[in-house]
Amino acid sequence: MNIDILIIEDELPARRKLKRYLEQLTQPVQVICECATVEEAIVFFERGGQVDLIFSDIALQDGNAFEIYQEIALKSPVIFTTAYDAHMLEAFESNGIDYLLKPFTFERFEKAWKKFLLFTKSETSIKLDKPAYKSRFTINTAKDSYFLEVEEIAYFLAEEGVVKVIDLAGKSHLMGLLTLKELEERLDPSRFFRINRAELVHKRAIQRMERYGKNSLAIQVEGAKQKLITSQANSAAFRDWVEG
Repeated sequence: MNIDILIIEDELPARRKLKRYLEQLTQPVQVICECATVEEAIVFFERGGQVDLIFSDIALQDGNAFEIYQEIALKSPVIFTTAYDAHMLEAFESNGIDYLLKPFTFERFEKAWKKFLLFTKSETSIKLDKPAYKSRFTINTAKDSYFLEVEEIAYFLAEEGVVKVIDLAGKSHLMGLLTLKELEERLDPSRFFRINRAELVHKRAIQRMERYGKNSLAIQVEGAKQKLITSQANSAAFRDWVEG
């Protein structure tokens, strides 16, 4: 079975080098798409594109590759390939599993590839086990700690570098050091959905939805003072999820 690859790179020699390195691997791989711009990559995912691994440059013809990962609820791991090390921290916050600085050798490439294989093996092992999703969270304050049951949660909000949980009554609770990505991994995906880069909603709190612009949805959520808006890339998947 082939390992499906997406290459996001605006330099033709760099794409050729990656494909040449991929051909030297012992595992069967298939490059199913090559994108040179942010727009091309977003269109690929919006049309239902799915891959096992992404090789991604950061500086592209029409912008920064992180614009893609802010717009798309990405599931695939990413190996970043770039000439600059300035975005290393941001890369590992965007599904990054390795960071290859150009020009890199096949030996360095192979090391990143082995990390991907190890990651894949780990993910497969986790999926074979019954997931242990969170049923409550501990909320720490300056005075004490208390518990918040998952059933009481309406949605999570990432704002100004911190994550807050909004309960069904509309009260806000500070979540400490957890990121939205970490929360997604700890919550049952049949009950929680990340509608955009900043908000993760609980299905039981959703009261109604309506079209918002061309490709987005406005969602009325219990506890929210205003409607929450899905990103264009996530709207179709959200509709399927909420009706399932």
